Amino acid sequence: MYGYIIGKITKITPKFIICENNGIGYLLIVSNPYNFKLNDEYKIHTYQYVREDIIDLYGFQTEEEKELFLKLISVSGIGPKSALSMLASGKVSEIIKAIEDRNDAYLRKFPGIGAKASQQIILDLRGKLSFTDELLVPNSKLDDVEGALLALGYNKKEISKVLAKLDASLDEATLVKQALQQMIK
Repeated sequence: MYGYIIGKITKITPKFIICENNGIGYLLIVSNPYNFKLNDEYKIHTYQYVREDIIDLYGFQTEEEKELFLKLISVSGIGPKSALSMLASGKVSEIIKAIEDRNDAYLRKFPGIGAKASQQIILDLRGKLSFTDELLVPNSKLDDVEGALLALGYNKKEISKVLAKLDASLDEATLVKQALQQMIK
């Protein structure tokens, strides 16, 4: 099993890239091959998918993308192709937000995801995905709000979900009030 590969991109096709590391070219199936540049070096997070007649190596530009992919393929009826098409068409933070908000319509817009699959994704993953600090826009106001909520005894997971819903253009006092209102819901 490979955690990641650091190497130079030597080939880009519509479905995969080849990343060369120490004279070995790894064929990596990625969501958006054209996000990579030929002859540039990347750290690509990987997942080896093994089934009866398939051994594929999937590549991801970020750890969050890889983690969401793993969560999606754990859902009954969602395979690697469907999960990859979701990652190709949407941002990680938007997909997580749609799942947490039970936004069935947003999930159905992805190729291969129908009403049944979108409901299954929401049922299986809602509350199990956390917003990481990398998914939130860095903002000192939000950092202050987080500090205030931590001081009040809330945990980081609860706080992260609430911070993602706040309008960062408001002042800190209003943001703290809004966050507390959402915590009580």
